[in-house]
Amino acid sequence: MAPPQSFLWVRRIFLALLTVFVALPVFVMVTSSLKPLEDVTGKFEWIPSGLTISPYFDIWDTVPLADYFMNSLIVAGTATVCSVVIAVFAAYAVSRYTFRGKRVFTVTVLSTQMFPGILFLLPLFLIYVNIGNATGIALFGSRGGLILTYLTFSLPFSIWMLIGYFDSVPRDLDEAAKVDGCGPLGALFRVIVPAAIPGIVAVAVYAFMTAWGEVLFASVMTNETTRTLAVGLQGYSTQNDVYWNQVMAASLVVSLPVVAGFLLLQRYLVTGLTAGAVK
Repeated sequence: MAPPQSFLWVRRIFLALLTVFVALPVFVMVTSSLKPLEDVTGKFEWIPSGLTISPYFDIWDTVPLADYFMNSLIVAGTATVCSVVIAVFAAYAVSRYTFRGKRVFTVTVLSTQMFPGILFLLPLFLIYVNIGNATGIALFGSRGGLILTYLTFSLPFSIWMLIGYFDSVPRDLDEAAKVDGCGPLGALFRVIVPAAIPGIVAVAVYAFMTAWGEVLFASVMTNETTRTLAVGLQGYSTQNDVYWNQVMAASLVVSLPVVAGFLLLQRYLVTGLTAGAVK
């Protein structure tokens, strides 16, 4: 039975308003990034009178954006790989084996998501400083310390998501792999992991996006050489002026890797989140 015309018109109007709500900030960012600085700081115009692409070249000279980009790529990429690898083993063990403390472990992993990240800022700072003073291992102000910090947020969620996804994979596949002579690791990598690719991709996208755009810990745990993009964008604001056109241009450039990755992996992401959310 076809829906009534009134419902179709309400849906069209709602979708049109939603599109305008989403597209309007992007339009303002794009147009502002193509304006000279005096036009951005002056009276706002919906249709720019003059356009220039110089802000997209100036962003690399005003601040060391390339260095910040590399730091973010290394930190986010390493945190994503570590999170996925550890979560795969942990989730497989919880999903396929019974051991003492299994329920406590899963509840603990899930309960870590209830606390705001700012509660961990001071304890992690003190831990890193004390480790550095005691052992000489520089965690504070280093990429390694920031990677460990991001793992404390992405890893619990990744484990919880993959537990739900591995539970949805039939155990008959494990039995078939054992009949073919595979051990536990063989069954994991040859059968379970290929069947759980959408869930693993969803976890990887979440871990990468969390690390790529994080500001609070990156502003405290880094220094001039290890600063990431999310913090480095503050460099376009000086005591005398704010280069708004370069801020908009840099924001668009910084967003491209995440947007491109999300669009390429969208079908895996939706499937993984849907399957992992329901046991």
